[in-house]
Amino acid sequence: MTTGQATANGIEIAYEDRGPSDAPAILLVMGLGGQLTLWPDEFVDALVAHGFRVIRYDNRDVGLSTRFDAAGVPNLKWMFVKAALKLPVRSAYALADMAADGMALLDHLGIDRAHIVGASMGGMIAQHIAARYPDRVLSLTSIMSTTGNPRLPRAQKEAMRVLANRPMGGDAEAMIAYSVNAARVIGSPGYPAEEERLQRRVRGDYARGWYPQGVARQMAAIVADGDRRAMLKAITAPTLVIHGEADPLVPIAGGRDTAAHIAGARLLTIPGMGHDLPLALVDTLTGAIAEHAKDGAVAA
Repeated sequence: MTTGQATANGIEIAYEDRGPSDAPAILLVMGLGGQLTLWPDEFVDALVAHGFRVIRYDNRDVGLSTRFDAAGVPNLKWMFVKAALKLPVRSAYALADMAADGMALLDHLGIDRAHIVGASMGGMIAQHIAARYPDRVLSLTSIMSTTGNPRLPRAQKEAMRVLANRPMGGDAEAMIAYSVNAARVIGSPGYPAEEERLQRRVRGDYARGWYPQGVARQMAAIVADGDRRAMLKAITAPTLVIHGEADPLVPIAGGRDTAAHIAGARLLTIPGMGHDLPLALVDTLTGAIAEHAKDGAVAA
């Protein structure tokens, strides 16, 4: 396993590279505010066991990658009001910039083509990668993500509330308690996280690089991105869409809409799964991703 900092796309990107260097590469793109550690070690190890080289990384403005402090912190509540009124929303950077970060990281690692797997906001970034860099993408897997279609059902109220009221600072124990509660609210009702494991993960992430100001800027990038349905029609990579049937943050309609707008996409829905990657579903998820990637490589 290799960990490091790559100078890519004009910024520093923290990454981890695991598995044989000559194996087919999978690039894991995490969601809003999630550090690379939000991809469970068991998830990464399972993909390596399936025969892949797996790269996970911190997006810009999160974890140990470059932070955009000079851009300031957007007012999320006002931003949501503007979006509802169909007024333009400004962001410090775009999801397209974050897609370019992922491609620049592959360049740094000497990887020409990869299987792209994105979760939540990472799924949106992965969609941009597949649409903008088709020659670099062997296959696409979009997990618990959506299209930006404004007519889709919104998040459940409690899930949206916990997302919109993320504290920007304060006592460490209070911040950790908030993060644990947020994980519970959006997590899988059919596969609840074991308390000790959840506490250990949250405390580890807090110590490694807790940075809520970056989360607000990433949220602005999501809102500013708008409706991606027209872009999705340009995707030619073999595509698998995975979505939990009990997702309170991005309802399953988002997954169905994603699959409906990418030619030939397959949709896998999972009962009891919410907006997380439960340990109990690691084998199911990685097995589906590995099978899809191998089928995609054959098609390519």
